[in-house]
Amino acid sequence: MMGWFDFSRTPSGPVVETMDIPLFPLQTVLFPGSVLPLKIFEQRYLDMAAACMKESKPFGICLIASGEETGPAAEPHPVGTLAEIGDWEMEQLGILQITARGSRRFRILEKRLGAAQLQEARVEIISDNGPLAVPPERQRLLPLLRRVVGDLGPERMPEPHHFDDAEWVGYRITEILPVQNLAKQKLLELEDPLARLEILEKFLDQRKLLG
Repeated sequence: MMGWFDFSRTPSGPVVETMDIPLFPLQTVLFPGSVLPLKIFEQRYLDMAAACMKESKPFGICLIASGEETGPAAEPHPVGTLAEIGDWEMEQLGILQITARGSRRFRILEKRLGAAQLQEARVEIISDNGPLAVPPERQRLLPLLRRVVGDLGPERMPEPHHFDDAEWVGYRITEILPVQNLAKQKLLELEDPLARLEILEKFLDQRKLLG
C-alpha cells in the first residue's frame, strides 16, 4: 500500500507530488480558495468525512462527467480540487453538514472502487504558478470583483483576499459566473492564469458587465 503522500521524479526531472484520496463527485466545481457548504447523508460519504476529520486529511471534489451524485459511482472529470473540512455539525442523526474549503488542484492518475461504492484515486497535484500580478490590461476586472466580494461577505469569500494575484482573481470570478458547470470546469483546468483572465474579460465584456 502506498503512503498518503508520495514524491517521484518525471523523466525530465521535476518532482511530482502524488496522493491517495477518496473522491466525492458532485454536480458542482470547487475552486482553490473557495468554500462550499455540503450536506452529506450517504453512508459512504459519512464514513469518508469521518475518516478525513479524524486523520486531518483532504478528499477530492470533482465535477461529474456522467452519472448522479447518489447511487452507483459517477464518472468524474479528471481534474478536481482537494477539499479540507472546516466547520461541521450534525443537528440531525445521519445528516452531516460541512464546509469544504478548496485547496490545490489535482489530476486523477488512476482510480478504483472501494467499499460501498466509494471511489478512491491516486492523483497528481497540479503545481500552482505562485503569485502572478494582474496585468494592467486586466485591471478593469477588479472593480466588479471587489463589489461582488463585498456583497457576498467573508462567509462566501473568506479572507485573505488577493486582488493582486491573477490566479486568485480568476478563480473568484469564475466561481460566481452564471455559466454551466462544464465551462467552469474548463476554466479550472486551464494552466495559464493570465489566459483565464483574458477569457473572463471577453465574457464579461460581451455582456457589458465591465465599466
